[in-house]
Amino acid sequence: MRFEDLVRSRHMVRSFTAEPIPQETITTICDLASKGPSAGNTAAISFLILTGDECAQYWDTTMNAQRRAEFPWPGLLNAPALVLICTDPDAYVRRYCEPDKTHTALGDSVDSWQVPYWFVDAGAALMTALLAIIPKGLGACFFGVFDHEQALKDAFGIPEAVRIVGTIAIGHPADDDRLSKSAKRPRRDNIHISRWGTGLP
Repeated sequence: MRFEDLVRSRHMVRSFTAEPIPQETITTICDLASKGPSAGNTAAISFLILTGDECAQYWDTTMNAQRRAEFPWPGLLNAPALVLICTDPDAYVRRYCEPDKTHTALGDSVDSWQVPYWFVDAGAALMTALLAIIPKGLGACFFGVFDHEQALKDAFGIPEAVRIVGTIAIGHPADDDRLSKSAKRPRRDNIHISRWGTGLP
């Protein structure tokens, strides 16, 4: 598959079969995702892989009975693997305290960073993972953890300093998968040539 076709074919899958995925496949996807850019080569993006009963524990932690009964995407809960993308902001501060980076003054605190590159790097890892999933014949859906971050840290032993950027559900797409309403929104013309507001001819 050409890279252009790979990118254009990517979309969020919200209904999965329960067919399991080999652990090696998931770890390969995460390993590829770890090869993305990293500010100062801090390499502080981590992946927590959940399968089997751990997936059930995830949903029990983040979704109460009422929410589950009203959830419009029940097939999402069938995903046989969940990958939490995590980042450590303090690791970036420590890295930029090292001699080759002290001139940046980014080692003072997380507040020194006008752009929080721990989230930038996590986004790059996320996109790499979403693309790596496609050639495996699998589908994926990325979603945030929002106000469940602390509960997930407690449930799965994630260090307090680590931030959970979000979760990728991975599995074989089910026949009843459908697009969300958001997917039907038109894409903006967001390419500017030479000057903002001057787009493609």
